[in-house]
Amino acid sequence: MLQIIINGLILGSAYALIALGLTMVFSIMRVVNFAHGQMYMLGGFVMYYLYGQFGFPFWLALLLAGVTLGLIGMAFNRYLFQPVLATSKREESSMLMAVGTALLLENVALSLFGEKQRGVPTLIDGVLILNDGDAYLPYSNLAVAALSISFILALLLFVQFTKPGRALRAVAQDKEAALLQGVNVKFITTMGFAIGAALAGIAGGLLVTLYGVNAGVGTNISTKAFIMIMIGGAGVTSGAIVGGFVLGMAEAVGYDMLPSSMTYLLIFVAMIVFLIFKPNGLFGKPWG
Repeated sequence: MLQIIINGLILGSAYALIALGLTMVFSIMRVVNFAHGQMYMLGGFVMYYLYGQFGFPFWLALLLAGVTLGLIGMAFNRYLFQPVLATSKREESSMLMAVGTALLLENVALSLFGEKQRGVPTLIDGVLILNDGDAYLPYSNLAVAALSISFILALLLFVQFTKPGRALRAVAQDKEAALLQGVNVKFITTMGFAIGAALAGIAGGLLVTLYGVNAGVGTNISTKAFIMIMIGGAGVTSGAIVGGFVLGMAEAVGYDMLPSSMTYLLIFVAMIVFLIFKPNGLFGKPWG
């Protein structure tokens, strides 16, 4: 049981970082970024080439993975999403744009990198033995969890205590009121999209050290991210964090006790039942 709890917490910390990026974009723009998993995938490839192939220091490669995906997020928001949101009154338009960007990124990655699974050296060698051998915690897994939690805390502090962070919260609560208060809404939404994409890239850069990366992993990650925000509540920061840890624990329990093919089947069934009774998630409110 201790091993299951450890595995769930390690997964949950990384999943919470992924979900935070997705929920930030949704809370600010009311856009479900279907390309979030593909941005995670690109972050993993940036880390693979910079850290695994070119020998960049880990910290620098991870920073560049976040910056690269942040710039991609800025470009997507500025040249794709903002024009669509400005000219179309139908929500389906932004959703179709999001699906299109996901397909674009996945096919570009497939053309550039192929289908091969890529991996990098572990961050730290060695294993921590717990409870006289009942559980094992690789130092690399512990480092990934610690870094994920550090980035989560840094984001929460940024949003809570800085002027741009307060502007992000204001835009998420009421764009028109924020605009009347002098907030540059277009800049803030672009910044929010960039931060969300950067978090996906950082998560990809961290988890490639444990699980590797391939061009098709994005769809799987996007699906998990949607599950997390549906559990916690769309657009709710605390809900994204809780949803990440809930999914991480569910995976850890399922993979330990069930055939791998059954784990996500039961997770989907449980999520459907959960949404029947809590359609807005644990902390969410009705949209609109």
